[in-house]
Amino acid sequence: MKKQKGFSLIELLIVVAIILIIAAIAIPNLLRSRIAANEASAVGSLRSINTAEVTYASTYPAQGFADALAKLGPPAAGAAVSSAAAGTIDAVLGCPGAAASGGTCPKSGYNITLSSAAATPRTSYVSQAIPITVGQSGQRAFCSSGDGVIHFDPTGTGITTGTTDVQCQTTVAFPALQ
Repeated sequence: MKKQKGFSLIELLIVVAIILIIAAIAIPNLLRSRIAANEASAVGSLRSINTAEVTYASTYPAQGFADALAKLGPPAAGAAVSSAAAGTIDAVLGCPGAAASGGTCPKSGYNITLSSAAATPRTSYVSQAIPITVGQSGQRAFCSSGDGVIHFDPTGTGITTGTTDVQCQTTVAFPALQ
């Protein structure tokens, strides 16, 4: 009898089954890691906005706080820094096209917005980061205001549009991020 070399069909099926089991375990963990990374990026963005707002208010006291992300962003090529484009945050976060999209700047699975009181000098602001798709790009919404504390909403829905309250008030209590 001639001895054959190679793998049997059963052996190949066992290997494929093991690979599928490993993939079934790894993919949800990968998605959770991506959500965690997006949330960390959103919190970092709000921290950058807080720092940029303090710098903006100190540099342009007649304006107070900025009321749009584009005002904190960099000026156009060759233009000078001004209260319309202070250059205190990068172009990704201070996206110049944010005015055209209702003041929303998408970054790392979150929509970042900035709102402020209408009267100048503006004495308060609220920045928020809301997941683009709750459960896929992020679980929690985050907000911050002039007090510099970052709060979160575990439902991911975010704050009421136009709110400039120091506590980022909504129908859900926003606990402070520890």
